[in-house]
Amino acid sequence: MKKPSGKRSTSKSASHSKLRIIGGEWRSRQLPIPNIEGLRPTTDRVRETVFNWLNFDIPGASCLDLFCGSGALGFEALSRGAKDCTFVELNRSVSEQIKTNLKTLQAHNGSVINTDATTFLRQPATGFDVVFLDPPFRKDLLDQVIPLLTSGWIKPQGYIYIERESEKSLELPDNWQLEKEKVAGQLTFSLYRNA
Repeated sequence: MKKPSGKRSTSKSASHSKLRIIGGEWRSRQLPIPNIEGLRPTTDRVRETVFNWLNFDIPGASCLDLFCGSGALGFEALSRGAKDCTFVELNRSVSEQIKTNLKTLQAHNGSVINTDATTFLRQPATGFDVVFLDPPFRKDLLDQVIPLLTSGWIKPQGYIYIERESEKSLELPDNWQLEKEKVAGQLTFSLYRNA
């Protein structure tokens, strides 16, 4: 799941918030997401920047949205022409909502796996063109999953997108080359390539 943002546009009595897709085939479509503590989509501004970075690499790409939470990054990728996306989410009600949203969009190229990221990455690897990593803050989850990703989960020249708290330092494989990076307050978001 994603980090708390402190911002809520819905009343406490509402059972769902909304995720808005910002580009591609489903541009401006709004999808329900459960009102669960700590769950929030990657902001529109950050998503717009990330998908500008990946503009020419998303069409036809096979994507993995690990710690997918609302599924914002995966839905955005599918909307912009990704070949497929695997959503991995631990919370059962959140993963069920992603399945429902995929059906609503008639997106048959999305699959949802209800498990934790480390368990998922301990199975035999499937290579992805783009991996999105946006884990909950301050749980050291990046330190746990990055070594597991190096066992064939990212195709050669594939991309790894990471959102993290700005004070967090990362131990990264030598062959992950930093392509782009921005800081937005307490958030740092970076794009690496598996060189």
